[in-house]
Amino acid sequence: MQNKNTIFNKGENCTTTTTARYAAPIVDCANYYRALHEAIANAKRSIFIVGWDIDSRIRLLRGDEEKESELPSVISDLIALKAQENPELDVHLLRWDSSLAFFGMREVWAKEVWDEKTPDNVKTILDSSIPMGGSQHQKIVIIDDELAFAGGMDVAMHRWDTREHKVEHPERDDGDGNYGPFHDVQVALSGKIVSELSKLVRWRWNRLVEDEQRVTEAIVDVDEDSLPATWPKSVDPIFENIDCAVAQTIPFMDDQEPVQEVRKMLLGLIERAEKFVYIENQFANRGEIAEALNKRLKEKPKLKVLVFSSYEPKGTVECEAYWAGRIDFKNILENGIEKERILMAYSSSTNADGLAGHKRVHAKVTVIDDEYFVIGSSNLSNRSMSLDTECDIVFQAKTQAHKDKVRWFRNDLISEHSGWSVDEVQEFIEADDTFEQLKQCKEKYSYCLKEAHDQDFTDQELQSIVTPFGDPQEPIVPYISLPGGRKFYLPNPSKRTLIYTAVAFVIALLVGGGYLLSQHVDWMNQEYLKETLTSVRESPWAIFYVAGIYVVAGLLFFPVTVLSLAVAMVFGAVWGVVYGMAGIICSTTLLFLIGKVMGDNGLRKLAGPKINKIDKKFAENGVFGVAVLRNIPVAPFSLVNLVAGISSIKLVSFLLGTFFGMLPMLIVKAVVGGSLADIFRDPNPKHIAFLVGGLVAWLGLAYGSQKLMTWWQNRNTDEAQQPDAINQGA
Repeated sequence: MQNKNTIFNKGENCTTTTTARYAAPIVDCANYYRALHEAIANAKRSIFIVGWDIDSRIRLLRGDEEKESELPSVISDLIALKAQENPELDVHLLRWDSSLAFFGMREVWAKEVWDEKTPDNVKTILDSSIPMGGSQHQKIVIIDDELAFAGGMDVAMHRWDTREHKVEHPERDDGDGNYGPFHDVQVALSGKIVSELSKLVRWRWNRLVEDEQRVTEAIVDVDEDSLPATWPKSVDPIFENIDCAVAQTIPFMDDQEPVQEVRKMLLGLIERAEKFVYIENQFANRGEIAEALNKRLKEKPKLKVLVFSSYEPKGTVECEAYWAGRIDFKNILENGIEKERILMAYSSSTNADGLAGHKRVHAKVTVIDDEYFVIGSSNLSNRSMSLDTECDIVFQAKTQAHKDKVRWFRNDLISEHSGWSVDEVQEFIEADDTFEQLKQCKEKYSYCLKEAHDQDFTDQELQSIVTPFGDPQEPIVPYISLPGGRKFYLPNPSKRTLIYTAVAFVIALLVGGGYLLSQHVDWMNQEYLKETLTSVRESPWAIFYVAGIYVVAGLLFFPVTVLSLAVAMVFGAVWGVVYGMAGIICSTTLLFLIGKVMGDNGLRKLAGPKINKIDKKFAENGVFGVAVLRNIPVAPFSLVNLVAGISSIKLVSFLLGTFFGMLPMLIVKAVVGGSLADIFRDPNPKHIAFLVGGLVAWLGLAYGSQKLMTWWQNRNTDEAQQPDAINQGA
């Protein structure tokens, strides 16, 4: 039975109810990343990170702090160092295996990157178990089972910023260009709440791994009378001994029934509002929440609502799903309510150079009067209420001291966005014209609140088309009911599966396209090529014609063997080799350069750590390795050229290897091609013998090259291991 003195109802609107010995909201990523750096540095036993993203490249410290730190700033370097120094430290990283929609912002080969950069006591898994269209959206960090961070912040690209949110900041750059002001909120926790979150992250981990990779429940004896040893020095505790609850959204996954605690909690909190509701959220387009707020506004004539979010959308999905939905949200919220009681706003500033900055909001905070506040991962969107995995921490202030601090926390956030002091914000909230005063700009270059007018970005014509995919509340592919009441669902395909499928499709398309062209397009078959080459055989420009044909054929993935045979049949065994080699070198050079451009513009990132292994093989084997590779039919000629361009091998080395590798094979093809031509003219035993001998030599070269490459690699491996064996013997 629910306690009337609290909204918390375990099993209905929350997973568990508990207390936080210490709790401290952390505003904006510069402060959170600093705190996370300190906590990881203090870790002795375990680190759990559950996130939408865990990017190995992120620098937790910036500026002078980074220069002065004795420990690495980049999170993967920091964790690797701590794990190497302390083999007893267990690190578990659980990250969403996201869709390709976020390719530009996320590491494609995240698991491989982390595995390569860190020792064996750092384990990484990618969660692709969420139903189709959903995401792993919880953001939780547990350090030594005594300190937790939760809220809206991931270790991800384009998150870091200070509370000043300067319009321009040189440190707001994660290596891919400067980004704009960014706002977010996290909370640091200690006490019994940490034990509950520890259970949650372990459950998330164990359901994804094999039995031997499971983690056991934490048994930690923590002295709750003092701050934990891992508590970051840069964070001052704000709340002590405050009641709290964990509310989740969990979609149907395997045998896990859906949980919509976040949705029920928010609706229940709104029903308790009396005077002032403050919401800051990345998205505000869930109509059900707007209806609940509107209903409560009509029930409580003195109630006011401030909803704070971002100014402009990023991309079509945000525009037509979330911003179009925000127009509906605002219309529902304002229906029948006096305008002065509601404000949907964003925050912007202009610097001395006249450059405008609009704060990007990623926080998920709700404050109900001075009694309840929420810091979590959930947006006011359809997907956060039912389809994504979410985790919100809900606090209840029962003492006057707690209520004073809740009020201060709310006013401090509004102060950051409006430019007014905390005390001035409180005065405005108590006045009749709250929002008119808050919207006034206090200083010329300070941030100011402005009313959102989302019609400037969308006419909502595409809303009905984009929303079911951009902000779904049900899986994109529906569940299938099975006998016995069971359900079957399609999870999101892993990024690795999507990439491999796409690569295989492109290769098949190119190779198959080249074959079909050779079979059905007149100028792409061997007979037509032979006739064309015959017509230019006596021309002084013949070598240029042949080279041009090789270049075009390479771009179309036309089989180089067919072309080489045609050249040999027309020009003979000697000039066929010369002209064929000239064409091969020209085609190889062009495709290599195309591959290099493609690699520099994204394919190197797509290949991730795997490209390093390719580079290593090229570096180990050099010109010789390329020469032998050219005789092994591992991939089409054109594809090998493109892949070489993506790798770091030098063009000159690759061309030399190609020349020495393909020359013997080209000579054999010339013999075969010449023999074919001779057989057509005069099929005598001599010409047939040459043809058979050429084919045998062809197969022998391919087989011998493969054996030679294997021997060479084994030899290099043995030589590399000898020093280690000598050292071990010593």
